[in-house]
Amino acid sequence: MDNNKTSEFVNNMWDDSIIPEIAEYIKVPNKSPHFDPEWEKHGHMETAVQMLEAWCKTQPIKDMTMEVVRIEGRTPLLFIDIPGQSDDVVLLYGHYDKQPEFSGWDEDLDPWTPVIKDGKLYGRGGADDGYAVFGSLTAIRVLQEQGIPHAHCVVLVEGCEESGSFDLPYYMELLEDRIGSPDLVVCLDAECGNYEQLWCTTSLRGNLTGTLRTDVLTEGVHSGSASGVVPSSFRTARQLISRIEDEASGQILVEDLHVDIPEQRLQQAALAAETLQDSVYEKYPWAVEKPAPAESHTELLLNNTWRATLAVTGAEGMPALVDAGNVLLPYTTLKLSFRLPPTCDADVAATAVKSALEADTPPLAKVSFEVESTMAGWNAPAIADWLEASMQKASNAFFGKPSMYMGTGGTIPFMGMLGERFPEAQFLITGLLGPKSNAHGPNEFLHIDTGKRLTCCVAQVLEDHFTR
Repeated sequence: MDNNKTSEFVNNMWDDSIIPEIAEYIKVPNKSPHFDPEWEKHGHMETAVQMLEAWCKTQPIKDMTMEVVRIEGRTPLLFIDIPGQSDDVVLLYGHYDKQPEFSGWDEDLDPWTPVIKDGKLYGRGGADDGYAVFGSLTAIRVLQEQGIPHAHCVVLVEGCEESGSFDLPYYMELLEDRIGSPDLVVCLDAECGNYEQLWCTTSLRGNLTGTLRTDVLTEGVHSGSASGVVPSSFRTARQLISRIEDEASGQILVEDLHVDIPEQRLQQAALAAETLQDSVYEKYPWAVEKPAPAESHTELLLNNTWRATLAVTGAEGMPALVDAGNVLLPYTTLKLSFRLPPTCDADVAATAVKSALEADTPPLAKVSFEVESTMAGWNAPAIADWLEASMQKASNAFFGKPSMYMGTGGTIPFMGMLGERFPEAQFLITGLLGPKSNAHGPNEFLHIDTGKRLTCCVAQVLEDHFTR
């Protein structure tokens, strides 16, 4: 592959075609089904998938076929098939559904309004993960434009990832014969430690979500009349959470949510920490000035990638501040979201958490914990020599620095699903979600230059896959 021709072609594709198309895609509020249960009625998901399909159809890729596959009541899936010069199969994955708006966007930014500023394209869904299909097809075009052979490529772009990919298994079963048995999976929905080199994700945490509800009354009563006799529902909930989380350190106290961290992952975390230094924590929008966590950079990375954590992500039963009178609340409901170690059994973890919260109910209160979803994590198989060499070659060629490995604190349900289905496959899990890109939150952005370089790297890996 001619690196200069590759860079020139990819840069032109991004500037002339991809960036304008992603900008239009950002305008579509196609929130994932969990956040828009009436997605089908609203039609935004259909608009988004048709936009992606229309762009893909304009790409002059040899013998490419595509279809928006539909199962009644489930989000559409864009399926692209590109025959190659071998029977080996590469599966390239992305998703087009989006997280909700969230609050706190800068005054000049908006989730559904694309804005380019300082080399970044702001707006919901561009980096997570609308660019994936554009980057995938462009990487394949790089090879075909230079007459370089590649394997049979299958591209899957789903519309349910942000809701846990609950639609995807049905499509995987429906398309099983057309997908075949991939020996390389490329996923562009992950993080990068910085914007200066190629990052390969080695593990993903699982996810357990549920609602903890504590009831003390059937209706609200005057706080002066009842407090001191009736316990606070919030205090009861707080007491229960202390059973499963050390409030001082954040350490999870339930044994079934802990695993032994593999030695190789410890070594990779130490190397990544040495590279990233203070950016391990400085990448976040802290409320305090000059934050200085007590743990080492390595321990912070391990906390984020191989240890269980708990976040309270929502609440019911509490009125807005403007409506908060002197009333003892009848109940408190908290949404609990656990990130689980990659090799932790999510169902076992759910049972353990439910048991810890519901056992020995505090006096004068009703308690329930309802599990909403469990998603397994993923730990990559040993990387093949050819893939490790290819990633190093690609990163040095297009970033000027070696590639790096890191675990990721988030969850990509599809990876666990694929890992079970294709245990012999190799995985290149990477992405554009670097420092301050803030997927799921306000001011999400796509780092344009990294998108270009990453596309070039994918092309290099596809070439090396064919010649391995």
